[in-house]
Amino acid sequence: MERQKISEKFSELREKKEGALICYVMAGDPSSEKTGEIVKALVNGGADIIELGFPFSDPVADGPTIQVAGQRSLAAGMDTQRYFELIKTLDVGIPLVCMTYYNPVFRYGVEKFVEKAADAGISGLIVPDIPVEEAADLKNSCEKHGLDLIFLIAPTTTEGRIQKILERGSGFLYLVSRLGVTGAREDVSSSTRELLSRVETGLPKAVGFGISTGKQAAEVRDAGADAVIVGSAFVKIIEEGKDVNERLEALAKELKSGIRRAS
Repeated sequence: MERQKISEKFSELREKKEGALICYVMAGDPSSEKTGEIVKALVNGGADIIELGFPFSDPVADGPTIQVAGQRSLAAGMDTQRYFELIKTLDVGIPLVCMTYYNPVFRYGVEKFVEKAADAGISGLIVPDIPVEEAADLKNSCEKHGLDLIFLIAPTTTEGRIQKILERGSGFLYLVSRLGVTGAREDVSSSTRELLSRVETGLPKAVGFGISTGKQAAEVRDAGADAVIVGSAFVKIIEEGKDVNERLEALAKELKSGIRRAS
């Protein structure tokens, strides 16, 4: 099945005046076979884009929930080759984004990693620990193979660095709603609206870190976000292992409903 580009998905949603739901899960958690079912459940629930984590032993941006998911994935045998093979088998037409760290990309070979990702049907790449100033090789490879390179912007990111990211990023901007690591929270940081207003760009603005309910998704959309990113809340359901697919689909529906209400 041919997959949409990220820009195509956002164009489609803009015509409907609708925000995007971006769902993150760890590839290979608890197994490659189960990942296919998990992705299908999220799509059935209304996911517009899915981020599939590639596990790394030292994930500096991830909170405890996603760290443990990465450990489960590695223990189940996930590696680079299996990751790309898994991506190829996923029978979904929406954009898929690879989220990983620079060490696995560098060790595999930047050009080779990006080429394999493109061949597998990946639309974009998120590498949280590579500064925009040091991402030239990765950016060049992504441009060569038609992948979007997506950068993160935090509340502490300086105006100068924001401008560099706006010049070099594509697909969408990943705005970190608060300081710290990933993980569900009871409230969405008040800094979210300020950060959204600081970043002036034609690129879609996606807000993540700490969102887990439809109410929070609606608040983020109302604050001016083009997309809402949710990860830890889904990964926690997978970790608990009970009625996983049904609960994932139900949570995705709740989140997408919140986004639509705000839209």
